[in-house]
Amino acid sequence: MSDGTTGWRPLRLWHCCSYQTLQKRLPVLQWLPRYSLHCLKLDVIAGFTIGLTVVPQGLAYADVAGLPDQYGLYSSFMGCFVYCLMGTSKDVTLGPTAIMSLLVSFYTFGDPAFAVLMTFLSGCIQLAMGLLCLGFLLDFISYPVIKGFTLAASVTIGFSQIKNLLGLHNIPQQFFLQVYQTFRRIGETRAGDATLGVLSIAALLVLKRMKSHIPRVHRGMPLWLRLCSLIVWVTATARNALLVIAAGLIAYSFQVMGSQPFILTGKTTEGLPPFRPPPFSKASVNGTVPFVRMVQDMGAGVGIIPFMGLLESIAIAKAFGITNILGSFVSSYPVTGSFGRTAVNAETGVCTPAGGLITGALVLLSLAYLTPLFFYIPKAALAAVIICAVAPMFDTKVFRTLWKVKKLDLVPFFATFLLCFWEVQYGILAGVIVSGILLLYPVARPQIKVYDHEDLVVKPLNGLSFPATEYIRDRVYEVALAVSPPRSVVLDCDHVSSIDYTVLAGLEDLQREFERKGVSLTFSDLQDPVLRVLLAAEFTGPHQFHNQEEARG
Repeated sequence: MSDGTTGWRPLRLWHCCSYQTLQKRLPVLQWLPRYSLHCLKLDVIAGFTIGLTVVPQGLAYADVAGLPDQYGLYSSFMGCFVYCLMGTSKDVTLGPTAIMSLLVSFYTFGDPAFAVLMTFLSGCIQLAMGLLCLGFLLDFISYPVIKGFTLAASVTIGFSQIKNLLGLHNIPQQFFLQVYQTFRRIGETRAGDATLGVLSIAALLVLKRMKSHIPRVHRGMPLWLRLCSLIVWVTATARNALLVIAAGLIAYSFQVMGSQPFILTGKTTEGLPPFRPPPFSKASVNGTVPFVRMVQDMGAGVGIIPFMGLLESIAIAKAFGITNILGSFVSSYPVTGSFGRTAVNAETGVCTPAGGLITGALVLLSLAYLTPLFFYIPKAALAAVIICAVAPMFDTKVFRTLWKVKKLDLVPFFATFLLCFWEVQYGILAGVIVSGILLLYPVARPQIKVYDHEDLVVKPLNGLSFPATEYIRDRVYEVALAVSPPRSVVLDCDHVSSIDYTVLAGLEDLQREFERKGVSLTFSDLQDPVLRVLLAAEFTGPHQFHNQEEARG
């Protein structure tokens, strides 16, 4: 007899499956039920630490993007809140980065309207890629291309800050003109800015070095030693914020005394950004620029920026997409995962993505109450922050690694690296094309070994596909039919896992050539998929399959 509960079992199973599906869609449900006070303490520490890092970096990256300073902060908080709900990794932090800021500067012309619209379009593309599982497209951008672009970006971003470090004005944005004008006008260097900039870089490097040499703290250590280690760690971790505060206080002191040796950041728009849709048109002197024209003006950037944002993190494309879509409603420019801040997040022992709530709140508080103080931050100090942030990206070890592993990989690497100084899209496109050629060449020209036994044995080592059809035919004809007398051939298909119609048609033509010459073309070591195709195409005969168990029936 039924106990009256069996009817509930399918319902309970449905609820269980629905909740598991919801957990996959909304990862916050995976860690929230197990959240504890211990995790809260660690997340607050990590969130506050990242907040002290992201505020000065946001101000600095806005300058790289060619936008007013407040846009760096507008771009720094939405990712914190969205990733708390949708993030799958506790360490990842979303926000403005050096490379994304460089791309935004290049494709949006320093115009906030174009930058915000780019954010919305990037988010839509990233979300679509995540929903349609199109991440495999990024697999065609090889590691040498990524490294070439990263190195070129680090040089471009770093050098773009030399003008702020030296206090130079009216330096063009284009890299080669920038280099020329910087060296031409080096005599106009402002002593105050140059001194502050060099000392700032030195201070950041020393603090970073100190952090890597802090001894591991354990319970057996004296209390004073543990306290000193904590102070050094906090100072080194929050070095960007401390540097900006110190530089601002120095600049304010000079301002009070009636002199100012530094170029200051100047007035920053106060308050939180208004919540409004991204601009789908733009007013200009000559009338209104419509949406289609704006997209045309941004050109290849509409595709390059969302792709570059996902290169290292396609697994969370949906979170990136939603962050950028919502960010466009608060005047953000495109954001992505920050490797530097993610590393700091991991070092501080963050437990869950909830640390982002503290970071986001700190950014909002800065926008609401601290923007008048940003006026006194010297641009040389922000330039030092950017230079020290991008310096680790210039990894010269990659040259030696590529040389040792595969010298041909240096070709797409240098193609990308050099052309990115001209225009970013040309560098990436050239690298992808060169990588594609190197990838496809072995497909079109597979390695072939020829063994001279009783019959000639021809063995392709890389498989067979349609680009290789003519090459295989010519090679077999050269070794077997162009000689006197013609030789029979055994085609060893041990490495051939599949064939297409073009290959099949080529083999049929080759078979007829052998028949006209009075010799045979047989096949050995056929794999089941290839054998089935040959039999289905009625490619059979009394001598065509060599030691293949009578063509397997």
